[in-house]
Amino acid sequence: MSDMPSSLPTPLPSAAAPGVAVSTLPKRLRRKPGSSRSTRRISRHLRSIRVSLTGIILLALVYTVAIGKSLLVPLVLAGFIGLALNPIVAAAARVRIPRWLAAVTVMVLLGVGLVSAIVTLSTPALNWFHDAPAAMRTFAPKIKPMTQQIEAASRATQNLVGGAAPRNAPQTASTLAFTMWDIVAGAPKVLASVLTVALLVFFFLVYGDEILRRAVEISPTFSYKRHTVSIVRSIQTEVSSYLLLTAAINVTLGLITAGMLYLYDVPDPLLWGTVATVANFIPYVGAITTTTVLAIVGVLHFQELGTALLPAATFAGITAVEGNLITPMLQGRRSRLSPVAILLWLLIWGWLWGIPGALLAVPMLTCAKLITLKLRGWQWFAHIVSR
Repeated sequence: MSDMPSSLPTPLPSAAAPGVAVSTLPKRLRRKPGSSRSTRRISRHLRSIRVSLTGIILLALVYTVAIGKSLLVPLVLAGFIGLALNPIVAAAARVRIPRWLAAVTVMVLLGVGLVSAIVTLSTPALNWFHDAPAAMRTFAPKIKPMTQQIEAASRATQNLVGGAAPRNAPQTASTLAFTMWDIVAGAPKVLASVLTVALLVFFFLVYGDEILRRAVEISPTFSYKRHTVSIVRSIQTEVSSYLLLTAAINVTLGLITAGMLYLYDVPDPLLWGTVATVANFIPYVGAITTTTVLAIVGVLHFQELGTALLPAATFAGITAVEGNLITPMLQGRRSRLSPVAILLWLLIWGWLWGIPGALLAVPMLTCAKLITLKLRGWQWFAHIVSR
């Protein structure tokens, strides 16, 4: 044993061995005290950069959506109409009818129906616009007792605070003119928008499946292709059924409203039934707006206040039954949305796109909910907006 060299290197203690002091380790194996703090600091910086970039992307997206209103509104509207009409064209294709022929037939029937409705309702609508100043002059004496009470309360409040009640300034009669030149000046823009939507709907109906087939062909694997087709088909079916069912409910509500107004002898019941149909696409706000309009029409047409408010009260009862019983029972829980989410969505899209945004807000929110239910990692959004 004495022949063994005494200059052999001593083995280094393992860093993972228990009981070994850190001071006995070589410098290259020691952990620096400030390294963990540096790592946490870098992690915080990266997180703040990621949050800042996400905020910038969201602001850029909102700005793009706002300035692209003239392009995006027809595109979104055509997409919804195409999804609603796609089951009809698909059913015709299953019985060996060409898709282009079924799409042309559906578009022609839809166009004839819209033109007939516009021709039928344009005359009473223009009459109401022309008669609005005279109607408001007759409406003012009916609410004069109510306004006098409000003015008396205002004067009493001013006297209590020690100020002088302001005198009523002389009011000038406002005029509301709606000439043929206004129609002629706005006709080209309206016709261009209508033709754009019609062409987009036609191409969506005819070439929608081909676009889906091309998207599936570029998928990397067979399982990914199958998963993509399953998601798209299920979303397409659910969104189409939701849109068709919503349109059917709103049209039925409009017909019931028109029949009720006809029984109450309210003028132009079809016009106000159409207003109820279109406004009901905006939950809560549409029902309140239609009720207010019917109350004004009743006060202008009838002499007694109780009879005048009867159509509005009846419509409020009809919408209460429709919104709380009929629609939830037919659509089920998958399409039910939180009232808070609906109001926030209406505010956002009404601010971005105006009246078209308010009309399209709830269908977009429902479609977003149905889509996120199928996408992995996005179920949280569907859970938040659900009722």
